Amino acid sequence: MSVRPLPLVALFSLLAWLPSCAASPLSMSLDGDVVHILSNGEPFATVHASAEPRPYVWPLFGPGGVEVTRNHPMGGRDGEQSDHPHHQSLWLAHGSVNGFDFWHGKGHRERVVLHAMHAAVEHDLGAFVHCEYKWLVDDDTLVMNELRQMRFQDHGDARMIDVVVEFRAVADDVRFGDTKEGMFAMRVHPALRVSGKIANGALRNSEGRNGKAVWGQRARWIDDSGIVDGKQVGVTMMDHPKNLRFPTWWHARTYGLLAANPFGVHDFEKQPAGTGDFVLKKGETLSLRYRVLLHSADWDDARIESAYEDWARS
Repeated sequence: MSVRPLPLVALFSLLAWLPSCAASPLSMSLDGDVVHILSNGEPFATVHASAEPRPYVWPLFGPGGVEVTRNHPMGGRDGEQSDHPHHQSLWLAHGSVNGFDFWHGKGHRERVVLHAMHAAVEHDLGAFVHCEYKWLVDDDTLVMNELRQMRFQDHGDARMIDVVVEFRAVADDVRFGDTKEGMFAMRVHPALRVSGKIANGALRNSEGRNGKAVWGQRARWIDDSGIVDGKQVGVTMMDHPKNLRFPTWWHARTYGLLAANPFGVHDFEKQPAGTGDFVLKKGETLSLRYRVLLHSADWDDARIESAYEDWARS
């Protein structure tokens, strides 16, 4: 497969919502379709844009160079569990798209395939990776198209990843099925788990719930903080007010999974099967926006909420 550069007109149409920021300390290097993003010359994130059955970001480092995501199955680490090999650091997928399971992608029947990519560092915007994907099954049967914009910023004691996805129903209607297995997700470093070997994480959401009580609950944001390699670090994932069914439900587990999922109503609220289905009509688009905030110590609920409100107004 050859990957063509994404037309700049499409790229900057999705950049229009981005506010300006100070000169970025970020740089990047490309190794084929793998994008290495650096901050002041040190690793920040690596985007595996053409990985199959789905792309992912790994490794991912918070302020001070603290690694915040699990290595398995891409690598190993002492004290790390090897469950759920489809949990690949930071990724996006769903367990029922026209009945196909892109979350697990067993046997590579379901694949999110890179079609085009553009990556660059903009002086006043940070670093971005913009990709066009085709969601395929079996012998390259097209289920839908996706445009994905990822922007990376570093503000010292906080690093941010803004993600904008646009799903396009081009071949037929697309049904996002009612299942907890989705959608925008992170599997955190084993030290950030709430339960398990070497775990010391504290999990909470914007609505005041903590620990396992956050699972299946709706919230504007969710945070997992703890000590990794002797350093305090936290991960906050945010749902934008313009998203479908805001505030989203969270498929968040004490073993280290954090996932925003606007479709899993049946599992999360014990409603009849199919209650959470969403049909994207042929020719229509669905846009979703998320932010991942990687922060150091001294980020309490009030500071996270303030950062959330600033982003939510964009």
